[in-house]
Amino acid sequence: MKRDRFPRLIVFGLVIMTMVLAACQTASPAPTEPPAPPQAPEATATTAAPVPTDTVPPAPTDTAVPAATDTPAPSPTATVPAPVCDLMPNPLTVNAGDLGSPDNPIVITFVPSGDTGKITKAGTAIADCLSEMTGLSFEIEVGTTFAASIEAMGAEKAQVSFLNTFSVLLAEQKYGVIPALVAVRKYATVDIDPDKALKDQLEPFYKGQFIANNASGIKSFADLKGKTFCFVDPNSTSGYIVPRIILKANGVDPDVDLAATQNAGSHNNVAIAVYKGDCDAGVTFINVLTDAAANLQATYPDITDKVSIFAVTDRIPNDGMQFIKTLDPKLQAAISDGMLAMAADPGGNAVLKSLYNYNAFQKIDPNFYDDFAAVLKKAGVDPASLVK
Repeated sequence: MKRDRFPRLIVFGLVIMTMVLAACQTASPAPTEPPAPPQAPEATATTAAPVPTDTVPPAPTDTAVPAATDTPAPSPTATVPAPVCDLMPNPLTVNAGDLGSPDNPIVITFVPSGDTGKITKAGTAIADCLSEMTGLSFEIEVGTTFAASIEAMGAEKAQVSFLNTFSVLLAEQKYGVIPALVAVRKYATVDIDPDKALKDQLEPFYKGQFIANNASGIKSFADLKGKTFCFVDPNSTSGYIVPRIILKANGVDPDVDLAATQNAGSHNNVAIAVYKGDCDAGVTFINVLTDAAANLQATYPDITDKVSIFAVTDRIPNDGMQFIKTLDPKLQAAISDGMLAMAADPGGNAVLKSLYNYNAFQKIDPNFYDDFAAVLKKAGVDPASLVK
């Protein structure tokens, strides 16, 4: 599904072309979540959307890494229906030893963009439901890093992946991984977001946000100089790649102007580090502070009192599901149909929301992310140059 064609990104690309060499070099570490990057999505590369005047020029269409809603975490007493995983018509049959049989299960890899315990629980539920629906056997793994999930696909130790946006670009370039589904989420937003009118509408894109501990006195990009900063992971779209471009576009060289930087490993960890003062500021998807899946307020009820959002990125295309290029098209179709059926079922949908806050999926053409990749390339971040 194609969205805006980034009409203003050319200007953005020209503004920061001279500033991105360091970003490319820093983003080149082995794909981890991101050079995830994610949910991505992650300059901000994205579809053309107005950008706060104190942030950045328009950029690409991140999820995903994972992006999430502003909806408060559900009540612990709320009843969640069990997934309906009825066997689909004309299920596939596989011979003993073939991929998809009990002794040779299809492996699904998930990037560690959030709480790995929750991801493991939700991933296991997805694998179990897919098995019941398709008659195939599945098992899961949660990558230790974003790069680990990419490499599992490259080595065909996993055949199905849920990668963040930038990891998808790297996996496409390095291993020919095929995007099959894009996540659709209720659009999460904050007051300073120029797209806040889209709140709760189902969209295939998301944004990142720059956050700061209120005690740090940071209220703008200029205030970041001499401060400590938390990124997510070198492969994270909204938690590393896009934010570095934005920082440079706003006069802050993260390799020179910041007192210290660190990669916290997940969006949750960045928010917690900023809350505790381990980092003065950081970057995450919108809005990890109140996201139902992250549920940080359960442990840190005053997190929104101590942490503020001072800037947002532009649109980043959401993450989703991908296949290795050698996977039998019949297996690809069965798995895609199973995931779409899960998303349409209330119980299955609840599982998907607990994974990466998915609301639905859309089938996509394999070139779905090409426009976003082109935007990054104009900004000096070429995924093809980062693979080894």
